[in-house]
Amino acid sequence: MFVTWKGDHTPRHVHVYRDGQFIVTWDLENLKPMKGEAPRRVIELIGELESEGRL
Repeated sequence: MFVTWKGDHTPRHVHVYRDGQFIVTWDLENLKPMKGEAPRRVIELIGELESEGRL
């Protein structure tokens, strides 16, 4: 599950969860983790969602 809020603090970021467990908070502006570690597949999915304009 990818969670983001329009009015959240900067940098623009997304919180990622799998089966209710926190995985990573990913910095969308600097393309790096803010907290946690991002598996390669999560990074790929974030890229796809951004290219589709969904993040």
